[in-house]
Amino acid sequence: MNEQPRLRVTTYAVVVRDGSVLLTRLSEASPVFEPGNWHLPGGGMDPGEQPCDALTRELQEEAGLPVLEAKLLDARSYMAERNDVKWNVISMLYGARVGAGEPRVTEVGGSSDAIEWVPIDRVRELPLSPPARDGLRLMETVSW
Repeated sequence: MNEQPRLRVTTYAVVVRDGSVLLTRLSEASPVFEPGNWHLPGGGMDPGEQPCDALTRELQEEAGLPVLEAKLLDARSYMAERNDVKWNVISMLYGARVGAGEPRVTEVGGSSDAIEWVPIDRVRELPLSPPARDGLRLMETVSW
């Protein structure tokens, strides 16, 4: 019998500052995408939560940074499989500006184990999650 994939709705942020993009590294706790891949900050929406509210919450949890402004760039769908679970992931990709401060992983045991400002010219050398690849292609459309 073919089991239907689980649905997961997510919001992710493309945050660019001074020639670098903010990326998180997925930990073993990542429910959907492979650990060790670099990913956009963000994550799953809670039931009834508005997308921008979810983005703001997730950036606070994952980076300790407030969202100042966010613009929807695109919505994408991904199929993934991890730990014998099939996923249909619907992702809203935002361009975002964040407040001052150094990013830090604030969620203990969460899906991210590192966060860094990565120079844009170095990003393509990293293993990236599918949303990160798409978000980086879209980042050229972000202008503040």
